[in-house]
Amino acid sequence: MEMKLTETTIKSRGKAYLVGAGPGDPGLITVRGLEILKRAEVVIYDYLAGKKLLRHVPKDAELIYAGKRGGVKHTHTQDEINQMLVDRVKSGKRVVRLKGGDPFIFGRGGEELEELVKAGLSFEAVPGVTSASAAATFAGIPITHRRYTASVAFITGHEDPNKKKSNIAWDKISTGVGTLVFYMGIKNLESIVGNLMKHGRDPKTPVAVVRWASRPNQRSVVGTLDTIAEIVRKEDIKPPALTIVGDVVKCRNTINWYEQRPLFGRRIVVTRTRDQASELVALLEENGANCLEFATISLQPPDSWDELDNALVGLDRFQWLLFTSINAIHAFFGRLFEKGLDVRAVAHCKIASVGRVTNECLRSYGLVSDLMPEKFTGEGMAEAFEKVGVQGDSILIPRALKAREILPERLTAAGAQVHVVPVYQNKRPESFDGMHEKLLANLTDRQVDMVTFTSSSTVTNFIEMIGVKNRQELQSLMEGVRIAAIGPITAKTVEENGLTVHVQPGKYTIPDMVDAIVADALAK
Repeated sequence: MEMKLTETTIKSRGKAYLVGAGPGDPGLITVRGLEILKRAEVVIYDYLAGKKLLRHVPKDAELIYAGKRGGVKHTHTQDEINQMLVDRVKSGKRVVRLKGGDPFIFGRGGEELEELVKAGLSFEAVPGVTSASAAATFAGIPITHRRYTASVAFITGHEDPNKKKSNIAWDKISTGVGTLVFYMGIKNLESIVGNLMKHGRDPKTPVAVVRWASRPNQRSVVGTLDTIAEIVRKEDIKPPALTIVGDVVKCRNTINWYEQRPLFGRRIVVTRTRDQASELVALLEENGANCLEFATISLQPPDSWDELDNALVGLDRFQWLLFTSINAIHAFFGRLFEKGLDVRAVAHCKIASVGRVTNECLRSYGLVSDLMPEKFTGEGMAEAFEKVGVQGDSILIPRALKAREILPERLTAAGAQVHVVPVYQNKRPESFDGMHEKLLANLTDRQVDMVTFTSSSTVTNFIEMIGVKNRQELQSLMEGVRIAAIGPITAKTVEENGLTVHVQPGKYTIPDMVDAIVADALAK
């Protein structure tokens, strides 16, 4: 018997999830919060909720920017946000309300849940790392410390303007609590410090103001109650920022770890594909860099799979299977699996990989390399084959549609029968998502410290995409910008375009490249 979905059934399926996104670093969201995001059908997110978290949301989910930003007119009023929540849950959707920090600490999360209760709808609340804790931790300030204080208070620095009387008991908190953390108080900072001093707090009490806590562009300034307002004005510290008052601020002198990382504050452009950029970005950010992701290549399947399909039918005729990139590995085995085969199809082949990362990728498919060169280049690979001897051997090389011919040429000269089949192609991204204009503006305003290149195609596409007319214009735009190239081939392409390579690792891997960038920063 066919069952019809009633309005009550659909309504019962819907559920709202109030999720704290944490202070800004996407890695600080809770495991539960991330699980919920990955299953979301609707996400209503705020200004302070890290946008990188939206990458985990299903592609077909509805994304709604709520635009909650202090001091600026909101995209949607609170009443409109409440109604959006109610309407979409009633329609049977799994709705995530993503809010910065912890939604129950000055996040109006309680108010939004009350509306869901009124409507008789299901919900779950997931706490987040509150901005106060993050600001203190990432500024090297323990909120409590046995040597200084055992009490802390979280206080809004921006009360409801419609209230006739303040709810803050200045006479109590000024001297009755060791550490005070004020949220959203930059515009009212003079009033805040004035009230504290007026009610007995020592004017020389240490104060720290932290902007964009936990993010690569975090900024912190330190002063005392009687000086911090002027320091903030002079340093042009704008919202969002938190103010920490108390003797615990003294600890920053010894445990300020986040802002002491070697690449802290360095603005580095990453030109890899969106999928591949994650490792490089993660390593750079771990060392403190502020990364601007500008994908210059997009990996696409070949126009036809015919050449690879023909090779797969006759795999038994090849003595060697040679991989020069992880892209080729994923594309080759992806097609192999699509054709109903598995890794047993290559059991009779010896396998060569160009380097350590490529070999590690093979291991994820349950395979290991029989041959890997000392130098992770095409030339190094050719030398390794020449040493073992390949006279009369058939070698299959799945690779990009356009690639350097040095390897197949040298293998052919060594007596091998080389079969090159395209398994992917590098193309320029069709959509820039506004990154072209942003990057060009940053370069023009001298807001870029370094550009990283991981292949020759990232170099040529980068130059084409920023739209320079000639070499002189390119050199002018890149003046003062350091360039990191992953290896000699990439470096040669950079230099052929009139630019200088400042950083090149001895081994041509992403971790080694980052180590070289860090060493370069420490040497300056």
